[in-house]
Amino acid sequence: MIGNFFKSLYGEKENKVCKKCGRSYTYSELVKHSMICPNCGEYFRMTPRERLVMICDKFEEIDANLTSENILNFPNYDEKLKTATKTSNSKEAVVYGVAEIAGQKFVIFVMNSEFMMGSMGRVVGEKITRAFEMATEKKLPVVGFTTSGGARMQEGIYSLMQMAKVSGAVKRHSDAGLLYITVLTDPTTGGVTASFAMEGDIIIAEPNALIGFAGARVIEQTIGQKLPEGFQRAEFLQEHGFVDIIEKREKLKYTISNILKLHSC
Repeated sequence: MIGNFFKSLYGEKENKVCKKCGRSYTYSELVKHSMICPNCGEYFRMTPRERLVMICDKFEEIDANLTSENILNFPNYDEKLKTATKTSNSKEAVVYGVAEIAGQKFVIFVMNSEFMMGSMGRVVGEKITRAFEMATEKKLPVVGFTTSGGARMQEGIYSLMQMAKVSGAVKRHSDAGLLYITVLTDPTTGGVTASFAMEGDIIIAEPNALIGFAGARVIEQTIGQKLPEGFQRAEFLQEHGFVDIIEKREKLKYTISNILKLHSC
């Protein structure tokens, strides 16, 4: 399966432009640089497919065909789902399955910012819950890559309920004495941050990743105070004890592999 991922990655021809320095690169060139701008070091956002190729030696996807429905008859939601599926080449905002790194077996889920900004609806919550339940049953660690704009407003209270649902599955996995590693990527916000993104036993973040609940302006208007510069970036959160490790993208596989080996002893 990973081999097929590689073929599809290099088959894409659209150039990508760095939002920081403005340089344009071929897609294959960026893939070779771990989706990092060779000129200025800016991190490009990654799809689940790209993440899995970069991190895993083996990967088998599970529940690939689960898709969302417009259960609240929210206006234009059906059209948004169709558009998101087409533009992201994905059926939902998260992918999960069983993976291996250097012989270490684990369950992995990877969220997708290209599908409605990684928003958390019923299917996202269901797939991540199933990932933890399967890991608990098989006595496997979980590695989760988070990126999200928060709850999916088109699903109302059903979306918010996923926070408790996934957190319950995380707790049962923890009670079984099993390891959960989270990797916070840019951006990880809203209800995802308020629940399973920050519940890992070991919390890793990519450099300069935006991590928070509400937006900076909303918080400032609510509390009536000026907030420190960069207070929602990975480095600030590490300084204040919310993040354990900030790791460069090209070293993530090595770091995760070592942590998995240490906890398998």
